[in-house]
Amino acid sequence: MNSVPNRVFVARLAGTKVFDPLGDQVGRVRDVVVVLRAGGPPVVVGLVVEVPGRRRVFVPMTRVTAVNPGQVITTGLVNLRRFEARTSEELVVAELLDRTVDLVDGGQAAVVDVAIEQDRTGDWHISQLFVRERPTKPSLLRRAETRTVPYEAVTGLARTRVGQAADLLLAQYEDLKPADLADALHDLEPTRRVEVALALHDERLADVLEELPDDDQVEILRALERRRAADVLEAMEPDDAADLLGELPDDQVAELLGLMEPDEARDVRRLLAYEDDTAGGMMTTEPVVLGPESTIAHALATVRRADLNPALAAQVFVTRPPLETPTGRFIGVVHLQRMLREPPHEPLGNVVDTDIEPCAASTPLMAVTRELAAYNLLALPVVDAQRRLLGVVSVDDVLDHLLPEDWREIDDEPTEEVNCG
Repeated sequence: MNSVPNRVFVARLAGTKVFDPLGDQVGRVRDVVVVLRAGGPPVVVGLVVEVPGRRRVFVPMTRVTAVNPGQVITTGLVNLRRFEARTSEELVVAELLDRTVDLVDGGQAAVVDVAIEQDRTGDWHISQLFVRERPTKPSLLRRAETRTVPYEAVTGLARTRVGQAADLLLAQYEDLKPADLADALHDLEPTRRVEVALALHDERLADVLEELPDDDQVEILRALERRRAADVLEAMEPDDAADLLGELPDDQVAELLGLMEPDEARDVRRLLAYEDDTAGGMMTTEPVVLGPESTIAHALATVRRADLNPALAAQVFVTRPPLETPTGRFIGVVHLQRMLREPPHEPLGNVVDTDIEPCAASTPLMAVTRELAAYNLLALPVVDAQRRLLGVVSVDDVLDHLLPEDWREIDDEPTEEVNCG
């Protein structure tokens, strides 16, 4: 190797861009893989790099040719097989940070950061730890001391985690989108996954749960205190909350629905009444619904909301009052593209598209799919016998049901090494 600094701290390395020899970005460093061993400092065996497609792959340290401020250079050869830690391996960011160690000179400390260093032979190992002491007698007048110590000055780094905090790990993942954070959580071993999930605030946890496989969702929800589980379900999209509750026994479902706010629980109960692979079972009950007298300016301001699903933000559903599902009589749809071409003061009723035929809640999955594909729609309205809008089925709802149940876990990328240079 060349151009490699003698020492680098892992918390600063996380998020660093990874480039091939030609200067093209390969991905970003998400973690460092080490092997803890008896009688010597842990050996660094490689990096976990996130490549396009949110896939985390393993890059051996033998393929790293340079570690510079703000960038890591590799040989350009990347194995696209999804990273899975072996029994002997530990992830520094995900597993070692916050771990409690014993100080040789007395007392205990929490690991805040880890320094890895390259020796003369080109091998990498953990050389230092940045730690925060854990005082035996906590005092409001004395702040916990932080210091950098050599690896030899601590013991117990390899001990089993007990009550390990997740704050530092979450700080490293703070910039991740919910789907990316869900991937990171899924890669953790079950106990650690639950610990980290429990440390998320309710809104963030709700967003992440919507992106996790069913087994992970159930595992985390069952670990939550019942009142908090109900709060998280309320923060989820009603269709996602209904799908998750559908994985639980009836008595647990009834208990959680009873703890939810009545309005939130009502929407979820309605969705649970439909068969899973029907329009009613797939639909969301919270599309953008406005009356025909609303102006285009008002509609554009409404679809601008940051928390709105892009598929739902692409159109406004126009109905008679009431404007919450189940609404008054469904009139039609106004597409975002049409709104951008019309004067802001124009009422929606003057530009509404009445040609889109809504479907019934009992419409099967494949019929909904054909309608979306045939008319290039992002969402299809669902109405009852009185033509009241019950909800809409969006493209992402359909994809979730068309793909295999374990699609989030399927490793369908090429597994051979490819030259990114």
